[in-house]
Amino acid sequence: MLDFVTAKIIARLSTENLIVSGLLLATALGSALYVYFRTIEKRSFREFFEFLIPHEIITHPSAKADLLFWITKRAITPFLMFPAGAVFVGAMGYATHQTLGGAFGITEPLFGQPGPLTIVIFTITMLLAYDISYYTYHWAQHKFPFMWELHKVHHSAEVMVGITKDRVHPLDELMNRAWDGVIAGFFFGLWTLASLNPVEATVFGVNVYVIRNILMMDFVRHTHLKISFGALNSIVLCPHYHQLHHSADPRHYDKNFGLLFSFWDRWFGTLAVPEKDESFTFGLMERESREYQSLFGLWVLPIIRMGGHILRWLRLDRGRKAVEPAKEPSV
Repeated sequence: MLDFVTAKIIARLSTENLIVSGLLLATALGSALYVYFRTIEKRSFREFFEFLIPHEIITHPSAKADLLFWITKRAITPFLMFPAGAVFVGAMGYATHQTLGGAFGITEPLFGQPGPLTIVIFTITMLLAYDISYYTYHWAQHKFPFMWELHKVHHSAEVMVGITKDRVHPLDELMNRAWDGVIAGFFFGLWTLASLNPVEATVFGVNVYVIRNILMMDFVRHTHLKISFGALNSIVLCPHYHQLHHSADPRHYDKNFGLLFSFWDRWFGTLAVPEKDESFTFGLMERESREYQSLFGLWVLPIIRMGGHILRWLRLDRGRKAVEPAKEPSV
């Protein structure tokens, strides 16, 4: 266990992670500069920083709650969450490999060692698998009341400050990774039947999933910066589209569930396109949002309310069984 913890700490300080952190920071600053020069006529260095970090946003109770939650979550959960995704995907991949391999008599990978084309196709397949996994899980978060109680933590943010992206309850995050295991793990298992030890492509040594996170601007999409990708919006879900997803306006409820790709929302009828530079009011209903601006509201309240939904469902199920008429014996 100590070796595992040490390895994870070293990995966090690796050159790749430092490069990635630098790219994410550069993306955020570049986005802010782009929006600032596009929308502000009288410019100054001081005004830029006020635009980048507005006083009314950074001092908002929701922003303070984001920071407290981010600190406590980083302190409590990192070593629990590190291996979860790999464990779920690996377990489902192994089950798929064993089941289908046994059913079809496949004892060795069909195509041996992966070549460049195999790596590219495998990478695209897994990106799509993870993306549709996220879309379906995100849809379920909004449709099933017991899941919505956890997801309220994320939607209760009344301002967006970048680290709002991590305003996700750990149980919700764990359930999401378990669902990734079902879909992405299944496709990974299929690939292990086709190729020996398939690995995703890298770009200049940077993992493709990191490149995905940079492209989708997860930090920027959880700010006030209205970034659109123009014609690319038909493929990639831009930050402004995701900001609409956080809107408290009922017209925007249950829209724009996607992670990286926008075509899932288009195909399944959940896409909503914002007006150019449209602004949104974020959060839940006013009274409900206030309940989630403390550590108790962010950590404990969702569990209590989720448990309440499950208990009511169990009581209702028992009640149905109690009133079901007894079946007459067949003659």
